[in-house]
Amino acid sequence: MNRPDPPDLPDPPDLPDPAWLPPEAFRPLGTRRTLIQGTGPLVETVRGEVTGACERFGGEAVRDGRHDLLLELTAGDDLGLGAEGFAFAREDGTTTVTASGQHGLLYGLFHVVRLGGEAFTGSRPREVHRPATKSRMLDHWDNVAVHPVMGQVERGYAGGSLFWRDGRARGETERVRAYGRLLAACGINAVCVNNVNVHATEARLLTERIGEVAAIADALRPYGIRTHLSVTFAAPVVLGGLPTADPLDEAVRDWWARAVRGVYAAIPDFGGLVVKADSEGQPGPFTYGRSHADGANLLAAALAPHGGTVHWRAFVYDHRQDWRDRTTDRARAAYDHFAPLDGEFAPNAVLQVKHGPMDFQVREPVSPVLGALPRTRLAVEVQATQEYTGQQRHVCWLGPMWSEVLRFRAEGEGGATVGESADDLVAVSNVGDDPFWTGHPLAQANLYTFGRLAWRPDADPHAVLDEWIGLTFPSAPERLTAGLRAVLRGSWRTYEKYTAPLGVGFMVQPGHHYGPGVDGYEYSPWGTYHFADRDGVGVDRSAATGTGYAAQYAKAWAEVYESAGTCPDELLLFFHHVPYGHVLSSGKTVIQHIYDTHFEGVEEAEEARRVWAGLADLVDPARHARVAERYEEQVRGAREWRDQVNAYFLRKSGIPDERGRTVY
Repeated sequence: MNRPDPPDLPDPPDLPDPAWLPPEAFRPLGTRRTLIQGTGPLVETVRGEVTGACERFGGEAVRDGRHDLLLELTAGDDLGLGAEGFAFAREDGTTTVTASGQHGLLYGLFHVVRLGGEAFTGSRPREVHRPATKSRMLDHWDNVAVHPVMGQVERGYAGGSLFWRDGRARGETERVRAYGRLLAACGINAVCVNNVNVHATEARLLTERIGEVAAIADALRPYGIRTHLSVTFAAPVVLGGLPTADPLDEAVRDWWARAVRGVYAAIPDFGGLVVKADSEGQPGPFTYGRSHADGANLLAAALAPHGGTVHWRAFVYDHRQDWRDRTTDRARAAYDHFAPLDGEFAPNAVLQVKHGPMDFQVREPVSPVLGALPRTRLAVEVQATQEYTGQQRHVCWLGPMWSEVLRFRAEGEGGATVGESADDLVAVSNVGDDPFWTGHPLAQANLYTFGRLAWRPDADPHAVLDEWIGLTFPSAPERLTAGLRAVLRGSWRTYEKYTAPLGVGFMVQPGHHYGPGVDGYEYSPWGTYHFADRDGVGVDRSAATGTGYAAQYAKAWAEVYESAGTCPDELLLFFHHVPYGHVLSSGKTVIQHIYDTHFEGVEEAEEARRVWAGLADLVDPARHARVAERYEEQVRGAREWRDQVNAYFLRKSGIPDERGRTVY
C-alpha cells in the first residue's frame, strides 16, 4: 500500500544544543558586577564563564571595588569544605561564594547560575554545599572501532560516539569541552571514555594509543572532569605478550605497574581504570583460580602510587544457564560472588554494583550487595542510557527510580541509606554525537538528574527536575513549565505500566531489547525468565521453596520479600510465582492488574503526546518536532506492548478482562 510522505521536520541545530546551559540562563549573573579572587586553572574557567556572561548581558568582571557577587578561593579550609565544596551566602546586598578548592569554586559558580535571579535578592544565611560522593562518573560504552553487532556505541541511542569514529579519535575538542561544561554544571566529575567490553582496538588505548585518551582528558580538564579508561584484564597477554594474566604472578604485576606509569606520564590527573571481568565472555581472574579481590587488588596496586582508583564491576553471572535448571538464579550471582570477599579489597578498589540484581530493568529490587559489604568501598551503577526503558524513543524520566534506590535502607528502618553508604555513583551515559546530545531532547533530564542526585542522593528528584526545566527553558511561561512537568514526572511509571508487570522484568525482543517479546528470553541461556504457565506467573525466589535469593537481604527485608502476602505489589512477580487470581493489596487480581495497567499506560502515553503537541508555540521548532516525532513512536510502541502482553496472558490464563475491552 502507498504510505503518505512523512511531514517535513525542521532541521536540528548545526551546533550542539546548549541543553541546561543556554546563554539566557546566565543573564542574572551577566548583568552584575562580579569579583573573582584566586588563581589556578579552574579559577580561570570560572573567570571565562563570568566574563562571557558579562560581555553578553552588560555586566562587568571587576578586579576590585563595588561588586554584587564575590567568588572567592580561600587559602584555608576553616569550614571543612574540602576540594569540591563551597559556601554560599548573601548579606548587605552582596552574594558570596567561598571555596577552599578550585573545583568548589566552579561548582559554586554553577550554583549561582541555577539560582538565577534568586541568587541576588534578599538575604541568605551561609549554606555549605559538599558532594556526598567522591566520584560521580559517567561510563561511556563507546567503541573505538565499530563493533559488528553493537556498533559505535553499545546500547547507545543518541547517534555516534563523542570521542571515537571508525577506529580513531574524532579530535573534536570543542564539543568534548562543551560536554565537560554541561557535566560540571550538574556536579559530575569523572568520565570513562570507552566501553567496559574492551575489544582488540580499545585495549590499545592503555599503551600505544594513550595519547588519544590524553587529548580527550585535555578537553575535559578545564571543567574539573577526570578521565578514566576501561581495560581488559587480559592486557598483559594481549598487549604485553606474557603467557599469563594471573594476578599473583610477579611479571604480570610488573607489567601493570609499567603500563600505569605510562598512563600517568601522559595524563597526570588520570582518574583510574574500569574493569569488567569474568562477565559475558570478558576475561578475568577465574581463569587462574583467583578471586575478584585478587584481580581488583592487582590493578589497585599499580594505581596506588599515582592516587588512582580501580572500579571493578560486580556484574558477574552465568550467561550460559540451562533454562531447565530452576535452582540457578542470575539474581543471586553478584552476592554469591562478592559478599564473601568483604574486607579483602584494597582501599583504592571500588566495587561497582548495579542498582538492581539483574540488568537495569524498569523495576527491580535494590541489589542486596549494596548492604552486604560494609568493609568494601562501593559505587552504585545506574543506567542513563535507556536500554530497557524505551531507548530514548520513549519518554522515561528515571529520577524517581534512582531516588528510591538511593533512599533504600538496606538494614531496614534506622539504617543508613544506599546513598549515604555509597562512595561513588556511576551512570552509563546516554550521550552521543546527536545535536541534542541524548537523541530524545527530554532524555537530557535523565543526565542532569543523575549528576544532581550523585552530588546529593537525598535530593527531591522533582525539585531537581524543576531545576532542569528552569535552566533549559529560562523564563518559561507557566504553561510550558506545567506541560513539561506533566509529561515527565509520571513517565517512569507510565512506561512500567505498559511493559513488564509487577517487577517480573525483561519480556523484550532479544538482542536489541526494544519492543515487546514476552517469551523473547524465556528459553535462553541468559537467566531472564518469568515462568508463565496456565496457572500463574513469576519467579519463586523465596528461601522456603525457591532459589533463596530473598534471604540475601538483611533480616528486615528478607522477611518482607519472603512472603507473597507481605512482598510489595510492584515486586511480587520478581520474588514469587503466584496464581493469576492472587489478590494484590489494591484489591485487584494479578491478571486484572496486568490488563488494567496496560490499558492505562497507553492512555497516559497518548495524553502526554497531546500535552506536548499543545506546547508547539512555546518550544523551539526543531526541539518540538524531534520530541513530537518520538511521541508518535512511543504511542505506537505502547499500543504494541499492551496488545502483545494482554493477549499473551489471556491466552495463557483463559481469564478475560472483566471490563470487556478488546484483548486479541
